[in-house]
Amino acid sequence: MKIAIVHDWLVTDAGAEKVLKAIVELYPQADIFSIVDFLSDEDRDTVLNGKKAKTSFIQKLPFAQKHFRNYLPLFPKAIESFDLSSYDLIISSSWAFAKGITTTSHQLHICYCYTPIRYAWDLYEEYTSSIAQPKKLLVQTSLKYIRKWDIKTLPSVNYFIADSEFVQKRIEKTYDKEASVIYPPVDVEQFMLEEEKEEFYITASRLVPYKKTKLIVEAFNEMPEKRLVVIGAGEEYESINSIAKSNIEVLGYQETKVLISHMQRAKAFVYAAVEDFGIVPIEAMACGTPVIALNEGGTAETVVDGLNGVHFQEQTTHSICQAVEKFESLDFTPKDVRETALKYTYFKENFKKFVEDKCKNNL
Repeated sequence: MKIAIVHDWLVTDAGAEKVLKAIVELYPQADIFSIVDFLSDEDRDTVLNGKKAKTSFIQKLPFAQKHFRNYLPLFPKAIESFDLSSYDLIISSSWAFAKGITTTSHQLHICYCYTPIRYAWDLYEEYTSSIAQPKKLLVQTSLKYIRKWDIKTLPSVNYFIADSEFVQKRIEKTYDKEASVIYPPVDVEQFMLEEEKEEFYITASRLVPYKKTKLIVEAFNEMPEKRLVVIGAGEEYESINSIAKSNIEVLGYQETKVLISHMQRAKAFVYAAVEDFGIVPIEAMACGTPVIALNEGGTAETVVDGLNGVHFQEQTTHSICQAVEKFESLDFTPKDVRETALKYTYFKENFKKFVEDKCKNNL
């Protein structure tokens, strides 16, 4: 059976790439396609087992390596430009455009969907509200075109897999399609249990607006007696660093071993984003570290109040402060917290079985 794996774009080793890595390991003979591939050699070895993706014409456009997102209106044409007619099974790893590849009736297309395109659908207003004219009109026109294209390509997908129940509902609402849920893989062997905790909290993510790391920093600014460590890089690094008070240490980007060490020793991991799933909080749980997180999105499913963490209800400093106070009134056992992370170690088995069952019935 000839297999193609299609991923949106390859520029960093983030959450979706952890899933892609597991899929590539399951199907090492598969060819890999992506709109662009600008992974470092180190990340390529990690994510693609050293393989290189076949890329679209976007790869060779001017300034694409740093500014490929500026070509967003061309992404539908880019993904449709791949000739996959010789493949029996197509697996798309998609949060944006990969699901829109062109297929034929004799092919089976299984889409592992992290979310319908967020900035074209549920984040449309948020994404466009801060853009000034005339660029705003251009962006709105492009996103409306992408919405129409997104719906038009739905018939190419035979089966959807969602990475959480939250995304399963979003797929049903946006696409009117059913999806099975298979949770993403978490490397619990790398994020090992540490039972001795120290007197600090941690948050770690890309420092971009929707992750709400600045909100967490603002909350801890109001709790000067509590120490917070912030790990991550991104466009908000400078502004976050500039407002952080003396009880907050902003470390920027750190190697994985440094992240794991802090995650293991922290008394709790704090997370304020509305995530489709959220792998990093699970990694914290694998270290035996409870999670203080928003009761929405993926963390509403993975964080169980009083068992492996505490929820807050709103993305406000007051709500975060209340959750921290509640956390400190409870007792958590690191071994029990880690136990809740172990259910996310069966991705490969579940994904392989799903694919084999569908192939048996359809090919």
